[in-house]
Amino acid sequence: MRVVKEMHDRLVYGRRMQLLAEKMSTGLPAEAKILDVGCGDGKIDSLIMSKRADISIEGIDVLIRPQTHIPVIAFDGKKIPHPDASFDVVMFVDVLHHCLHPEQLLAEAKRVARKSIVIKDHTQDGVLAGPTLRFMDWFGNAHHGVSLPYNYWSRSQWNDCFTNLGLQVCDWRDRLGLYPWPATCFFDRKLHFIASLQGAT
Repeated sequence: MRVVKEMHDRLVYGRRMQLLAEKMSTGLPAEAKILDVGCGDGKIDSLIMSKRADISIEGIDVLIRPQTHIPVIAFDGKKIPHPDASFDVVMFVDVLHHCLHPEQLLAEAKRVARKSIVIKDHTQDGVLAGPTLRFMDWFGNAHHGVSLPYNYWSRSQWNDCFTNLGLQVCDWRDRLGLYPWPATCFFDRKLHFIASLQGAT
């Protein structure tokens, strides 16, 4: 397993992070002040800022890593510890499927965001989507002590949640190509998406 993990980090992880940062950096408002909820060590945020020097990102997380690439403060996983409309954008990168009640955090994001909410997450649609997502989640997060409830939603469940919260999908991308061939045939498909939501004021 250690050898597999090292190969994954060398051949897949770095490429995936770079591609994800590139895709997420497009469409962010100019000179935006951004809050990354569940930011981990903030590596993805540092990569995004390297492509967008006009924006700033800070983070919150339930687990504070010994070293982080951005300023990070602790929170309880439920209540965002910032005032109403205190950020231009609130961002979630592969975080909401770790929550038992993601709609609660999205409601908090709506309270805090002035302009938009950006989500990178998964959809549990298609053949073997559930087992594939659980494997990816376990492989990437179990060794960090991250909670793994495997709470994946279908596209229709995401849409229902957005509607209930009064959020409108302005952009939805689900052909991200985060993995090299042949891994893309198993781990990309339409299992990943990036969405931008408005109606957050």
